[in-house]
Amino acid sequence: MEMHRGEQSGTQVQDDPKARAILRQAFEKTARWQADFKGFTADLTVNLNGKEAKGTVSVKGPREVTVTLPDPDVQKWAEGQIGMIAVHRGPRSFEESDGKHSLTVGNDADHPLGPRLNIHGDGMHSFYRVKGDRITQINRRMPNMAFTINVEDSAVTQDGKYLTTRYTVYYYSPQDGKLTNVDSFTDTHTRVASSDLPAHRRIITYENGEVVVKSLTFDHHKML
Repeated sequence: MEMHRGEQSGTQVQDDPKARAILRQAFEKTARWQADFKGFTADLTVNLNGKEAKGTVSVKGPREVTVTLPDPDVQKWAEGQIGMIAVHRGPRSFEESDGKHSLTVGNDADHPLGPRLNIHGDGMHSFYRVKGDRITQINRRMPNMAFTINVEDSAVTQDGKYLTTRYTVYYYSPQDGKLTNVDSFTDTHTRVASSDLPAHRRIITYENGEVVVKSLTFDHHKML
């Protein structure tokens, strides 16, 4: 059995093969673009609380997202959102991701979202929950921000992989645990050739004293 060692807070943590097997299985059941994915282009419609803008998007990879919209601020926001989608969907191996860290499992197997899986040495004090071969919760804590992502619903692709369609992000202060914001995401996808591409994303958030609804709609996809 391959053993990994990670360092967190100056302490060596021995890898738990059970935790590694659980997380590897969930990782391999998560939908990602195929290894030879070259990218896509699409028409893009952005709606920010009722103000609509139309343009185009080109996605070649997690760090190669180009959006063309009339408003530079809206364009920057859209590039950030689509870049986040590309990061999560980009092809990578388990060993290149969480598998490069030491993993341990908690003793709370009866938790509604599954047992806690600790990621040691990633610099973000991360831990996940996994249930039914699906990552159901992601937790990370940095010096100035912490968040919890609860995965609420998923679709199953033609390849038998889970593709998240609804999740909520809770942001809070790492110092006192005070909740600072909540973002609710709803995604749909469309199958083009052998890839599941974004079709629509809606985000409900709270900004400047009001609830704000934002959306991105992708049409006329073309593979690169």
